[in-house]
This record gives sequence, C-alpha cells and structure tokens, in this order.
Amino acid sequence: MRALNARRRPLALAAATALAVSAVAALGIERAADALGGKPGSPGISSQPWGTFDGKPVGLWTLKSGRNMTVNITNFGATVQSMWVPDRTGKTVNVNLGFSTLSDYVNDFLQQHTGVAWPLAGGSGDTYFGATIGRYANRIGDHSFTMQCSNCSNNGVTYTLPANNGTATLHGGDLGWNTMVWSATPQSGPDSVSLKLTLTSPDGDEGFPASMTTSVTYTLTHDNALKIDYGATNNEPAGGKATVTNLTNHAYFNLAGEASGPVSDQLLAINSNSYSPIDTDFIPTAPFQVPVAGTPFDFRSLKPIGQDLTDVSASDGTDGTPTGSNGTFKQLVIAHGYDHNWVLNGSGNRLVSVAQEPGNGITLWTYTDQPGVQVYSGNFLVGDLTGPGGRVYRQTSGFTLETQHFPDTPHHIGQAGWPSVVLNAGNTFTSTTTYKFTTEGKGLHVSF
Repeated sequence: MRALNARRRPLALAAATALAVSAVAALGIERAADALGGKPGSPGISSQPWGTFDGKPVGLWTLKSGRNMTVNITNFGATVQSMWVPDRTGKTVNVNLGFSTLSDYVNDFLQQHTGVAWPLAGGSGDTYFGATIGRYANRIGDHSFTMQCSNCSNNGVTYTLPANNGTATLHGGDLGWNTMVWSATPQSGPDSVSLKLTLTSPDGDEGFPASMTTSVTYTLTHDNALKIDYGATNNEPAGGKATVTNLTNHAYFNLAGEASGPVSDQLLAINSNSYSPIDTDFIPTAPFQVPVAGTPFDFRSLKPIGQDLTDVSASDGTDGTPTGSNGTFKQLVIAHGYDHNWVLNGSGNRLVSVAQEPGNGITLWTYTDQPGVQVYSGNFLVGDLTGPGGRVYRQTSGFTLETQHFPDTPHHIGQAGWPSVVLNAGNTFTSTTTYKFTTEGKGLHVSF
C-alpha cells in the first residue's frame, strides 16, 4: 500500500520439499572481515559501508541462512534492500523490489518532504520499497486525530499531522521512519543471525505526541524464514502523554524475481473473511468490514492475483452502502486495483497468507500476530523506476503483505471491531511477522 499518485477454515497444504543448499552472492556484495557465523553452511552476517545520509554513516548488512537464502538490509529506513531465495532447482532469485544504491532510496523516500519529484514529475512517487513504516503505518484521515486515553495527560487533545497523501497522513508523514538512519547491532546464534535496528523519535515528531524508542529486529533462520520483531516504547513518565503507533514492513514481493514482470499469475491466499472498503481518499468507510465472499476480494483459496483485478463488473460487496452503487466508484476503480486492508481471522501468531509462483515453486508463508494485512498490487508504479535487475517497475510488478493494525484507527479509538493503537506512557508495543520461504509443487492446495 502506497501513496495515490496525485498530490478460516482449516489449512490443507502439501509437504514442503527439501531446499537446495549452496552459497549465493547478492548484487556482488563483498563479505566483510567482521562477518559473524562460522563454517560454511551455517548462518552468517556481514556488513559493508553504503554511504552517508544527514551526516550519519549508512551500512548494508548481508544475512545468510546457510541454506541458500540471503537478505540485504540497510539501516537507512531499516529497509530490506533485497531478498534472495532458492527456487525448486536451487537457483537463487531476488524476490524483493528495490534499488541498487542508497541515493536512489534517499531520492525516492524523501520526495514528499523535498517536494522534488524523482526521477521525474508525474512518476511513481514515494514507493517505500522494503522500508520499516512508522510512527503510524497506512493512512490517518484528515491528517489529524484526537487522543482518547485513560491515565494520560493528553486525553482530548487534537493533533495535526502532515497532509502528505491528499488530505490524509500516510506512513508517518513527510519524514516518516523510513527516512531515518537507525542504529544497527548485528547478532548471531547457532541457527540464525539477526540485525537489531533502533530509533528514538522525539515528542512532536511529525506532529505525533510522546517520545518513543523503537527497535526492529530482522532474524534470518536456518530454515529460510525472515522474522521481524517490533518493539516500541512510549518514553513518557507514568501518567504522561499517550501516543498512537502502527508498524509494518513495506516489502514488495515478486516471487518470479524482481525483474521478471507482472505478478498477475502468481497465486495468493489470505486467511480473511472480510475486507475494509475505502472512500475516494483511501480511508476506510462504513460499514468498515465487508464479507469477501462473491467479490474480487475473496482470496480464501489460492487464486491468481490478477484473476479478478480488473473485473469492475463484479460486486465488491458495497452495494447500498456509502461506497456502493449509490454514487461512488467501485473499490477496484478507486484503488486502481488492490490497496485494501483484509481483516485477518484468528488471533495470536498464526498463518495468515500463502503466495506462490507456480513456475519456479517459490512459496511465501506469512505469519503474524497483527489483526490486518494491507495488500497492494503496485497500482501506481508507472515505469519510471529501475530495479537492481535492470528492468523498470510497472503496475503489478510486485505485491505487498503489510501486516498491521487497521488504517485510520486513531479515528475509531475505543470502538468495537477496532483493535487499539493507543500506547500509554511507559508502555511497550510488541509485534512479530515472519516471511518463510519454501519450494512447493504446482499442485499446492491452500484453503482457509
């Protein structure tokens, strides 16, 4: 899910096949002498300088699973730069859209703040490729909210935020956490390697109340899973200001490879019976949760992402509602495709999505403890951005699985059906999302 360019049923699955084991070099990155990890085949982590931003050094860390998976992460925006995984033949494929250089990320992520379109006016806009999103992921309507909290000093206070997506605040504002240099600490264990990234956000940052210290820990395991642990602490003293927070990662996936073209034929299943309809400002609107059954938003069983993507003749479940046939565009027209929140079934850390490229067998299993996932089909990529593979990105070049709380929740604090995003003084928010990769046969069956 990104900016508009205008400014459960039981799971049945095939057993995972064995993964090929070999070494991989991603983007020709040299392995530095500070590599952690040991003998070949064990997980390892290394780093190299990647430039500077705002006078601060930026690095690129390479995490290796020891089983043919490599993830490259930069502390600029706590961003996943590339994600190399093995296909069913053992060939490694970069399944993550992104850029080759730090300057590309800086120019892309900061264009809202600077007002300078990059690389050209009328282009794709800020993509947030692979970035950590905060302080509030997704949109807050009318670029403002009124805090509602107990045991806090700012109950009833209204906060005005940057309007960086029409009249809404998107992904934390003009200078969200994707534009910051995070402190990085590598860690190593017997079956995994980790990179812990830490950031302190002051009171008033982009208009949000309360000082916060946030950590994002990327852990790559020996069984080819990238686990993302979030921890966000409100630093205010007891009884002080509360704040709102919503964290996610904005990786764009293309399981055939980031330079391979559209994802329309890749398969997707989502453990969700309902989705959130939006108005023309991309803000959830009544009735807020609509059943997916009989609509293009039904992904309860594996189906091609593009199967219903352009079918505006199909009912989207909003007929007779404020977003329905009584005068407003269909949901797929408003978003130019999918850019919606799916309300996930269940609670706790559970399997919420499965995606597969049938041609090479690469399969992505997503687990999270979050209540929602924003699926975005790359609707506003217009062909002006070039990835590491030397190909331009266009509509449907990738899809996101942004696990998170629901968009615009600060306007629904305390309402039924809206899990809280309020973080009181002294409290810590934690969350975990895992992207696990396997290879599976073409007959994979998934039904939620």
